[in-house]
Amino acid sequence: MGRVRLEAITWDRLGDLLAERLLDLEPADGSPWPRIAFDGAPAARPGDLAQRVSEALRVRGRSSLVVGTEGFLRPASVRLEYGHRDVEAYYSGWYDTGALWREVFGPLDADGDGRVLPDLWDPAADRATRSPYVQLPRGGVLLLHGPFLLRHWFPLDLSVHVLLSPGALRRRTPEAEHWTLPAFERYEQETDPAGTADVLVRADDPRHPAWGG
Repeated sequence: MGRVRLEAITWDRLGDLLAERLLDLEPADGSPWPRIAFDGAPAARPGDLAQRVSEALRVRGRSSLVVGTEGFLRPASVRLEYGHRDVEAYYSGWYDTGALWREVFGPLDADGDGRVLPDLWDPAADRATRSPYVQLPRGGVLLLHGPFLLRHWFPLDLSVHVLLSPGALRRRTPEAEHWTLPAFERYEQETDPAGTADVLVRADDPRHPAWGG
């Protein structure tokens, strides 16, 4: 954490500052759709920040689409093939990254048509959502949130990592989900999201975040 100086901020101010940054963001590959990742464990609630940024973009006249990777979980028969608490499966096999490439990132390539599928699978009902495609207008921003996003080489134009210390992660993760904690420790060791993300947000105290970037 010594590599990044973090400053106290409010969530509303953070949403505004990130939205302002995205207004001028030009994808390096020529795509007309900036693609942003909000990476973090479920306990860090990266989706909340993605929604704040989406609202801040809306009031600035910019379209956006918030997509959560929980809508791209694999069927239970695949996710739970090795049991309900298999850490390796959770880390490497729960999320359908192929579908994310195909249905979310592919349409937002430089030569894509902008028609994005916002979700694919309902994990509660364990069946396809059958959601309609969403047409993201040129200049619209993809705001993708979920865990382990920075290990997949997605074509991201900006990455935000919402960090929890190991102690905060344990406290804020429901006890029934503590079996997932080794997966996040492995992610930190293998990917170093705090060091590789463009923007770092520390949220140990959910009322008083700090950020750098």
